Amino acid sequence: MDGTKEMGGLRNVSSVCSISEMDDFDLSRLLDKPKLNIERQRSFDERSLSELSIGLARGIDTFETTYSPVGRSGFNTPASSTRNSFEPHPMVADAWEALRRSLVYFRGQPVGTIAAYDHASEEVLNYDQVFVRDFVPSALAFLMNGEPDIVKHFLLKTLYLQGWEKRIDRFKLGEGAMPASFKVLHDPIRKTDSLVADFGESAIGRVAPVDSGFWWIILLRAYTKSTGDLSLAERPECQKGIKLILTLCLSEGFDTFPTLLCADGCSMIDRRMGIYGYPIEIQALFFMALRSASSMLKHDQEGKEFIERIVKRLHALSYHMRSYFWLDFQQLNDIYRYKTEEYSHTAVNKFNVIPDSIPDWVFDFMPIRGGYFIGNVSPARMDFRWFALGNCIAILSSLATHEQAMAIMDLIEARWEELVGEMPLKIAYPAIESHEWRIVTGCDPKNTRWSYHNGGSWPVLLWLLTAACIKTGRPQIARKAIDLAETRLLKDGWPEYYDGKLGRYVGKQARKYQTWSIAGYLVAKMMLEDPSHLGMISLEEDRQMKPVLRRSSSWTC
Repeated sequence: MDGTKEMGGLRNVSSVCSISEMDDFDLSRLLDKPKLNIERQRSFDERSLSELSIGLARGIDTFETTYSPVGRSGFNTPASSTRNSFEPHPMVADAWEALRRSLVYFRGQPVGTIAAYDHASEEVLNYDQVFVRDFVPSALAFLMNGEPDIVKHFLLKTLYLQGWEKRIDRFKLGEGAMPASFKVLHDPIRKTDSLVADFGESAIGRVAPVDSGFWWIILLRAYTKSTGDLSLAERPECQKGIKLILTLCLSEGFDTFPTLLCADGCSMIDRRMGIYGYPIEIQALFFMALRSASSMLKHDQEGKEFIERIVKRLHALSYHMRSYFWLDFQQLNDIYRYKTEEYSHTAVNKFNVIPDSIPDWVFDFMPIRGGYFIGNVSPARMDFRWFALGNCIAILSSLATHEQAMAIMDLIEARWEELVGEMPLKIAYPAIESHEWRIVTGCDPKNTRWSYHNGGSWPVLLWLLTAACIKTGRPQIARKAIDLAETRLLKDGWPEYYDGKLGRYVGKQARKYQTWSIAGYLVAKMMLEDPSHLGMISLEEDRQMKPVLRRSSSWTC
């Protein structure tokens, strides 16, 4: 199963790193490492919207996305011995072994990783399945380690499952819906393998995943960026798969907002947690998937029509999110002084938010310097909670402007105890408690205060935090978070999540050897060691989409 391994799962691979579109930026300035061997390659995104750069601090404007060649592990290279780099932590080898142990095979080919490898748990539930969102950090780890075939097999198998007819009871889902997860069934008598997919019909709450299709598109782009192989994305079946997802989420209806209306339980927060409406996680993933898709669609007649629709939606979505979801000290003060019952296009308080609905905690939480995208905005409602995944994806996709991205990092530093504590990273802050918990979660016994999705700490978010730190030129924040994780993760058996205000306690129902906790750690380590890996998962701000942020013609603040 493991193939050729050295250093506990890391292959002995070439250390040469080729970087495309990096004329303006030298990565050695980020970690003070010897200058990388830069070799000019054709960028996959030269035909896309003004694609990815990594907008770093210190006046660096662009860093076009990286082509990370197959075979770059980041731990067995000469750069690992330089003075400011770190040697592999002893738990790296254990992490690779655990990750490989989670591999799932279909007809002899690896097609994904199971959610958790917890022998101690009496209930398997669906943790023995391959989840689309869970596999993303595993896929990135394999890509960074020069093993793209696993990712390719996964992308094609989930694409095959997308083509299935999807019914829940007597109702048929949209044609473009991707499965939440799938399972490989082995028949030892007939010696055959078969796939069984879950589109939400078996999920708790029976909610179809909105994020699976977005993650699939993002991962397809990451595969293309990492390998330089355009042929997979250009296959007719992949082009069709992208278009089916786009058709589903770009369909016109009664919405007056460019954001995507979603139910509770449709994303990583897969239980009722009061995110019904326009949750930040889905909006950020939607934005990133649209930009990724635009770079991979063929420029035939149908492809051009989709790209035109994408561009229009991106302009509207970026303006809406940057204007109405963004919160900093000044904006909080403005909302605090809102007038209500305003009418016509001159209204400042467009959603008729009642200032008295602002929760008390947010006034103390908001630092003078710093800001973030709040959880949700809809009529008469602003969910002021912090959600980590949505804000990190906003940075990586450049939904956040450069100034907003830096403000999010300022907030994380200023509120380190609340958002990071003793185990990175809080999925949401603050926790919902008491009567509000009963109403919002439906008395959910798993989402009690400071547990699971209700203020729990999730190690998998470490890779997203690290990527955001590198993009904003603050690798020291990522180092500090990784150091915290290394004090506990292996000793605690790679838990799914931690409980408590500071993330001190292993989650009350947390699975051990949770695969994305393992993979998230490996991706964070490899990305910090070799920041060129960031190119496969990061996008540059499109200059054409940078709006002048005005709320309305009457906005004078």
